[in-house]
Amino acid sequence: MTRRRILMACGTAVVAAVAVAAQPASAGPAPTASVRLLSLNDFHGNLEPPTGSSGTAIDENGASVPAGGAAYVAAHLKRLAGRDTLTVAQGDLIGASPLISAAFHDEPSVDFLGRVGVTASAVGNHEFDEGQDELRRIQNGGCHPVDGCSPAGKWKGAKFDYLAANVLRKNHKPILKPWTIRHVNGVRVGFIGVVTKTTPTIVTPQGIQGLTFDDEVRAANRAAAELKKRHVKSIVLLVHEGDQVPSGQRPDACGVEPGAGTRIARDADPEIDVVLSGHTHQQYVCTVTDPKGKPRLYSSGSSFGRVITQVDFKVNRRTGDVVRSSLKGDNHVVTRTIPPDPATEAFVQTWRDRVAERAGRPIGTITADLTRAPSPSGETALGDVIADAQLESMKGEGAQIALMNPGGVRADLTFAAGGSEGDGVVTYGEAFQVQPFSNLMGVVTLTGAQLDALLEQQWTSAGEKILQPSSTLRFTIDRGRPVGDRVSGITVDGTPVDPAASYRVAANNFLLGGGDGFTVFTEGTDQVLGPIDLDAFVAYMTANSPISPPPLTRISGE
Repeated sequence: MTRRRILMACGTAVVAAVAVAAQPASAGPAPTASVRLLSLNDFHGNLEPPTGSSGTAIDENGASVPAGGAAYVAAHLKRLAGRDTLTVAQGDLIGASPLISAAFHDEPSVDFLGRVGVTASAVGNHEFDEGQDELRRIQNGGCHPVDGCSPAGKWKGAKFDYLAANVLRKNHKPILKPWTIRHVNGVRVGFIGVVTKTTPTIVTPQGIQGLTFDDEVRAANRAAAELKKRHVKSIVLLVHEGDQVPSGQRPDACGVEPGAGTRIARDADPEIDVVLSGHTHQQYVCTVTDPKGKPRLYSSGSSFGRVITQVDFKVNRRTGDVVRSSLKGDNHVVTRTIPPDPATEAFVQTWRDRVAERAGRPIGTITADLTRAPSPSGETALGDVIADAQLESMKGEGAQIALMNPGGVRADLTFAAGGSEGDGVVTYGEAFQVQPFSNLMGVVTLTGAQLDALLEQQWTSAGEKILQPSSTLRFTIDRGRPVGDRVSGITVDGTPVDPAASYRVAANNFLLGGGDGFTVFTEGTDQVLGPIDLDAFVAYMTANSPISPPPLTRISGE
């Protein structure tokens, strides 16, 4: 028995007979479609296998194993991928990168991620390290406005979409796409990207001028509403924010200390089925309850390409909804026990060759390790040396003291870096690992009272950040006193600070813009900018070698 319907084709009525008799189950589509997501977060340009503790991960057995490296990431992605797979990311794919990537403004890393199939990524805070215009160039293509084209030629732009639903211009529109839709196995999946709303406090203000970083949940809900208008009901939130976990946690454990990431995962629109996170460099696979009481998956995959997150689920072909009971997450450690991907190995070697001459150039020597190991007061040998270098770079502009933010010191300088015995030689590549952000140096005038208030900002609700002082500055701290009254005995060149007097204070432009919560810097006057911080460090190393670890006596107290 049949019924009749009229189909219109090219303006002509076509009569079609449609059978309503029951058909064999094999004749129609499956009631659900299988989808697999593979994701990375916080890659930070680690094309080469990372070293030290950054190059290991806790595996399923609780053991610390070597992990990471682009050739191994590519090999594991190929092993895990199928026809129904989409690869995505959660931001900080670039920025704070090793020299092999950063020397070319991270074009090699973005190229690699496109080659292995990344189709969409949230922006991370480090995507703004070189400013919003540079982020747009990375997305859309073109040569760097200062350094020109890389050895690979004119940059063609990322092969994937950067998503920034909560990064708004003055007209309240996102600077990049807020969401995108992908088709896989006959169904549609929507992806939304948001970055931590704290980004303005952890990036250089000049690079995000005119931008607003909206609440992550509010922005995600706006984007989800847009996707629902387009009848997309399978939705994944890529969020560059996350939570902390206990040290040594295995990759598929949850164990998160609920914080900013959990808030987003729980409160976002109930139509969102999966929340993939990052930013905190932790590994976890959790289930949270959405606002309608339904379970949804919430996970993160470590950092530096050491873990790939796999998420499997089924989509109801009739409704387009994810079958929540089918959600399954699995974090895979990117071990180096399988053969690396040959094409990626060749790709990385090409960029290694291109950067080798610059990376291996000696810039100075040290007599012993310069490390970030803090004294009881929070002072470090390497932080002190960097502050001295920054002071030296700005003396021509009247700088009397310098202060360095501890989070900007990214690696130690070790005497034995060149071999088992070591020779104390420091190369440009090693210096770059210490100072990778390309911040500008600057100097401002602060009163003695403002300097005191600035040093009191080393303690906030977000924790403690002890500024590293140049040799011309001394002060005492007392953590037993209330926040806001912990600093005393401030001297400049051995003379007690006069609250009414003026002092020229050098720092990088991240701090001068109020970064890390040091807002008193924004009250400074007569600002003058100078060289890039790395250039200042290199020049100081060259002029003053050999350099010995200074005594940690600039900050007294505990």
